[in-house]
Amino acid sequence: MAQRADIGTPGAAPSRRRISEETIAGFLTISPWIIGFIVFTAIPFVSSFYFSFTRYDVINPPEWIGLDNYTRLLTQDRLFPTALRNTLIYAVIYVPLNIATSLGAAMLLHKARYMKGFFRTAFYLPAMTPAIATAYIWLVILNANDGLVNQALRLVNLPAPGWTIDPMWTKPAIIITQIWGLGGAMIMFLAALQGVPRDLYEAAELDGAGRWERFRSVTLPMISGVTFFVATISTIASLSVFTEGYVMFDEQGGPRHSALFIVMYLFERAFGSGSLQMGYASAIAWVLFVLILIVTIVQFKLSKRWVFYEHAND
Repeated sequence: MAQRADIGTPGAAPSRRRISEETIAGFLTISPWIIGFIVFTAIPFVSSFYFSFTRYDVINPPEWIGLDNYTRLLTQDRLFPTALRNTLIYAVIYVPLNIATSLGAAMLLHKARYMKGFFRTAFYLPAMTPAIATAYIWLVILNANDGLVNQALRLVNLPAPGWTIDPMWTKPAIIITQIWGLGGAMIMFLAALQGVPRDLYEAAELDGAGRWERFRSVTLPMISGVTFFVATISTIASLSVFTEGYVMFDEQGGPRHSALFIVMYLFERAFGSGSLQMGYASAIAWVLFVLILIVTIVQFKLSKRWVFYEHAND
């Protein structure tokens, strides 16, 4: 027995050593990501929370002022309510419109018989275009004076909206710019549609269900998980919209601040006009973070009522 134990003991050490070496190798492999996360995400995240309670302009050391930034932002700032209202209006319009258009495009591609690969690529390419380039392209297309859209409308004697100069049309202009990049959501919906079992449609058809009934009773429940995911990421994206508004209307948000969104206002306070109000900008960032967190939690709570997971009870 002792001899057997002696034989088994040396084998355990190499095993433990091998596991230790594998663990070290694993940590070394992911260490660039860990370091990057700590330096570029964790430290700025914690620092911004601290700075939100200070008066800080980068040049001088932070001065602790408690809740003054938040009090001023929520009760005295005249532009923040405008930015908040614009952001919420934009989100309420953009999110359902993005879901509807991307789902519609996915259904068309799902039914297409010819050149599916070409059309999938054509629809997805705009999503790969950098946001700055997209904004500049649409700024030219939607130019109120000689933009391509208004020129086409004038040719058929239709009124040409002031996309970039009329406060009523600035948000629709940005929404059009965003909807153009529906490729990502469309691909997700297309994959979901292809995953719906064919026998469910056949059973519904045998029961006398028409196209609309099959869509409402079969398609929508079966793709509800993807719909929820698209709705969530679209909501977060709409509440943090920045690039399109900044490129098309500058940091002031265009005419009468009609396209001033929260992140644009944050940027203006932090870097615009030499203000360098980093503490105040950090407070804006944390208010936006709380807003997104609350909206996301509400979405997850409501999803239990309408999202169907096929294998939830397996």
